[in-house]
Amino acid sequence: MRQEETKVTRKEPIKTFPELVTRLQSQDAKVNVAVVGGRDEATVDAVEKATEMGFIHPLWMDMEDPKEASAKAIEAVRKGLADVLMKGLVNSDVLLHAILHKETGILPKGKVLTHITAGQIPSYHKLLFFTDAAVIPYPTQEQRIVQTMYMADICHAFGIVEPKMALIHCTEKVNGKLFPFTTGYHDIIDMAERGLFGKCLVDGPFDIKVACNPATMKVKGIHSSIGGDADALIFPDIESANLFHKSLTLFCGATMASILQGPLAPVAMPSRGDNGKSKFYSLAMACASYLHL
Repeated sequence: MRQEETKVTRKEPIKTFPELVTRLQSQDAKVNVAVVGGRDEATVDAVEKATEMGFIHPLWMDMEDPKEASAKAIEAVRKGLADVLMKGLVNSDVLLHAILHKETGILPKGKVLTHITAGQIPSYHKLLFFTDAAVIPYPTQEQRIVQTMYMADICHAFGIVEPKMALIHCTEKVNGKLFPFTTGYHDIIDMAERGLFGKCLVDGPFDIKVACNPATMKVKGIHSSIGGDADALIFPDIESANLFHKSLTLFCGATMASILQGPLAPVAMPSRGDNGKSKFYSLAMACASYLHL
């Protein structure tokens, strides 16, 4: 009987941003969102749309001084008034400074602040998550372990029961001399096999085509649980992740949503230059992380 109930109530993985919005609307909850510097048209449109759709309640932090607005938003989180932060027309470094402030910030001791993006790519059959295109320049092994854990968490929040996560490199070979970070990949894979990230599959090093294309994996004679069907990519550094992010939007027409993980509240972290659609979906992604759909 329990098995039958599980089959009935189990939710399908969210594969597109419209599916994400529909899932959020089905929840009997409104997420309190502190909007920092919501003065630009794209941010206002995104917040108003989410409010009209019924899954958020906005708290506008629109002081003239961006530092003051950021501080007020952080205070709202600390007081339990805001569940999620959203970056509007404010410089990233200003908001990050407030988040990371040793006395008044919202990054708990021992946590890692990192950036996760979800991309809806016309040529890929589901959302593709990747990290980190904006915060950590060159992750240490310890930071990469935490990035992998956060990535598993956000994939689970999107209903992916056993996410397939690929550790990315320019080749499938470990090279301790030229690329020392690849020597730590085995330990991360071992941790995943021992269940330290929850239910997930982790493998690598893989290049992106191997990670996301079954035919390429077959041609190269690689056998992996990822099967050329990755849900998430863990990039080696900010340069590779940022180039991937910008290339997808410029040349592939991809729609992106980005958040920060690690703080007490998820942070919708679109670029100031993003359009209203990307800002709206970044907000939706942050809400999904908070609600753990």
